[in-house]
Order: sequence, then C-alpha cells, then structure tokens
Amino acid sequence: MALEKTTGQQIGMTASLALLVAIAGVVAVFVGEPGWGLVFAVCAAVLGAVGFFMSASPRVSGGMMSIVAIVIAVFGIGLSVLGVIGGAIF
Repeated sequence: MALEKTTGQQIGMTASLALLVAIAGVVAVFVGEPGWGLVFAVCAAVLGAVGFFMSASPRVSGGMMSIVAIVIAVFGIGLSVLGVIGGAIF
C-alpha cells in the first residue's frame, strides 16, 4: 500500500484564527475592556488580510472567512474606540 497524498483544499489557519480573534475583540468590548478589544480587533484585521491573500493559493481556502473576520474587526475597532472615549469621559 502506497501512501496517497491528498491535494484537496484546506481552510487556512490564519482565516480561522482571524475570525476567533475578531469575535474575542467584540466580546472584550462588551465585557468592559475596550483597550484589549482594540488590540484584538487590530490583530484580527491583520490576520484577516493575511488569510485573504493566502487564500489566493489553490491549496488554501478561507477567503470568505477572512472577509467576515475583517468586517467584524472593523466593527470591533469602532466599538473599541467608542468604549475608550466613553471610559475617558465618564
């Protein structure tokens, strides 16, 4: 029996990680840590961009996951900025 090499597409790890970090950033804002939410959201946006460009390879999928992660990250950045401003004022 010879070992067969699979050539199917695999979901990129950066796309999955970007989605998880983007969700964690939004959750961090709602928990009351807008500074950490901002850090998570910026990291998610960068990971989402890297995952999107990596999905150009025929071996890696996850372009849509990266786009969703970037959208959630931008939403999280907005919430974080508002949370930091609100925390500074009140």
